[in-house]
Amino acid sequence: MRSGSKKVLEIAQEQVCFETPLALSSGAFIDQPTVAYKTWGQLNQARDNAILVCHALSGSADIDAWWPGIIGSNGAFDPAQHFVIGSNVLGGCYGSSGPRLGNAASDRFPRISIADMVALQHRLIDHLGVRSLKLVVGASMGGMQALEWAYRHPERVRAIAPLCCPARQSAQALALNWLQVKAIEADPKNGLKLARQMGLLTYRSFDDFETRFSRERRADGHYQVLSYLEHHGDKFVDRFDPISYLRLTQAMIDWDIGHGRGGTEAALRQIKQPAFVLSILSDQLYLPREQEFLAAHLPRGRLHQIDSRYGHDGFLVEMDQVSSRLRQFLNHLDASNRRAA
Repeated sequence: MRSGSKKVLEIAQEQVCFETPLALSSGAFIDQPTVAYKTWGQLNQARDNAILVCHALSGSADIDAWWPGIIGSNGAFDPAQHFVIGSNVLGGCYGSSGPRLGNAASDRFPRISIADMVALQHRLIDHLGVRSLKLVVGASMGGMQALEWAYRHPERVRAIAPLCCPARQSAQALALNWLQVKAIEADPKNGLKLARQMGLLTYRSFDDFETRFSRERRADGHYQVLSYLEHHGDKFVDRFDPISYLRLTQAMIDWDIGHGRGGTEAALRQIKQPAFVLSILSDQLYLPREQEFLAAHLPRGRLHQIDSRYGHDGFLVEMDQVSSRLRQFLNHLDASNRRAA
């Protein structure tokens, strides 16, 4: 099953389908829930060297594709030491149960939550034989999953790394997501393009847009920044499902770690694992003050800030800084465990 120099450490994307229905937060069920996943490295004898990487809104199980450089001997996660797991979230459109998978009427795919995504990942972890997760890491929507993992499964998660994410959707982020939802509901294909273009305005910073485009025009007089939005909107429509985008965005709208748990601060105080909290100072989607709040209220939270012109996307673009700091965090955890032993 594994051959070649690269695939000694990496398997091609696989799928596992579970016979037991998945009960959703809404009260609905997913019959035969399916999860698409990839792994790098090997699970050790103690079954405790696993790192779960949770992707953002439009990501997939293929971590190497959307976060190149994070896995490897020079990256944050070394397959010689770690068993790295990537999975496509519930509701996604890259192999896991979602609007594209086995649903003739995709708009009937039920509304889901961040907790539902974690519930399906939990089944995958059991399927892979993982006893405990050394780290759950994710950025943006992936960071929400990391926090939910730590709260729901403290016995399975030893550390978390929520990157560029909040403890709950702010009013501004909620409103922006709602506009994207309404665009798709009005016209799925054109609405998906418009929703992506709205999102792009928050993924990069003011300085990045001004440096790259300012008010420059093409030869035909069209503004370069508008050409950029049109190009990326068209590309996204070709690869992503509108109902999937709708359901994932609705899950982020509803996200609040403290809902039904005594409030946000009370819920965060229950997350006792070491927490690497990353903030991009130019982030316009989830502001640095939101990560400061996380770090202040997580009992073992530590804030790491990166000064980047790239805004929210800085967690993808500033790979050297992000990878180096995550590697240091893991090394610190290993050293602490050796001292405790």
